[in-house]
Amino acid sequence: MIDAIIIISFILAGAGVGYYSVDLLPITVLDQVTSLDGLSVVTSGFGALLGLALGLVVQTSYRRLERQVSEMPVDMILSRSVGLVLGLLVANLMLAPIFLLPIPGEFSFIKPLAAVLGSIMFAFTGINLADTHGRSLLRLINPNSVETLLVAEGTLKPVPPKVLDTSCIIDGRIEDILATGFVEGQILVPQFVLQELQQVADASNDQKRLRGRRGLDILKRVQEAYPNKIAIHPADYDDINTVDAKLVRLAQDINGTLLTNDYNLNKVASLQKVPVLNINDLAQAIRPNYLPGDNLDLKILKQGKEPAQGVGYLNDGTMVVVEDGGSYMGEEICVAVTGALQTSAGRMIFARPQQSSAVTPG
Repeated sequence: MIDAIIIISFILAGAGVGYYSVDLLPITVLDQVTSLDGLSVVTSGFGALLGLALGLVVQTSYRRLERQVSEMPVDMILSRSVGLVLGLLVANLMLAPIFLLPIPGEFSFIKPLAAVLGSIMFAFTGINLADTHGRSLLRLINPNSVETLLVAEGTLKPVPPKVLDTSCIIDGRIEDILATGFVEGQILVPQFVLQELQQVADASNDQKRLRGRRGLDILKRVQEAYPNKIAIHPADYDDINTVDAKLVRLAQDINGTLLTNDYNLNKVASLQKVPVLNINDLAQAIRPNYLPGDNLDLKILKQGKEPAQGVGYLNDGTMVVVEDGGSYMGEEICVAVTGALQTSAGRMIFARPQQSSAVTPG
């Protein structure tokens, strides 16, 4: 309904402007016209066509703005609204002296022009400041909250938002990590990351297309499971070409933390003093450490390099080489750790069978 109202309003406005624009024509032109009513109808028709074109542009822009606002987090909408109002108030205070200046009549257009341009400039400045310091702005509005008091005394630190990387979405482990509840704060998926995911999903290469579609499916599931935690961030940077550079810039602008598993992006962000949460580092950190003498249940899956060796794998993929384990092929046995070795390909554990604790395969 609103779309029809916008388009019809512009059509009627354009037709009206076209109809009455005949009165602005020079008298010499009007003397040559045989029928003013016919000319008014023609100009009215041209005005209606221009109004239709302009109405379609405004309607499309309105729907795009409505979609962006509906996808924004509530705190961002509130902070931007407050920033807009504060910017307009400052504009009125700063521009008020201009209307008191004695400006000649032929330059009277300067006053309304300065008012419009100044209001637009200060309004955008207020919105940009709200994007950067939105949380602090909301705390100023509600200074009596318990969170504000704890932050003020230094007991509680505000949780920075997390900016999600494309590779982290495609990787898929973020879904399991979110299910554990260890990641705190708002998780932002930038609009340019969605565009990159869509480009990967539309790639001609079958493997890339499969990875892109998998990433979109994972993101959809995560957003449905955590609607209050996952938000699509509309920010974009037209002056920056690469997605990695945009991610670092966005994390800097909102004082956020980058969530990724990309080694190179991790290094670049660290060099620019941007906090990074690397999923690969997390996976490495939560691997259990086995000391010599520890026992574990292991299924022997294949022969080792030596004929008497057997090889099995832990749940995290760590390879376990069992001395004298070749005879237990396909069985699940209890082994005792004898040592560990860290290599460039990962960690390797050495063990021996515990005959008395052998477990028969079920």
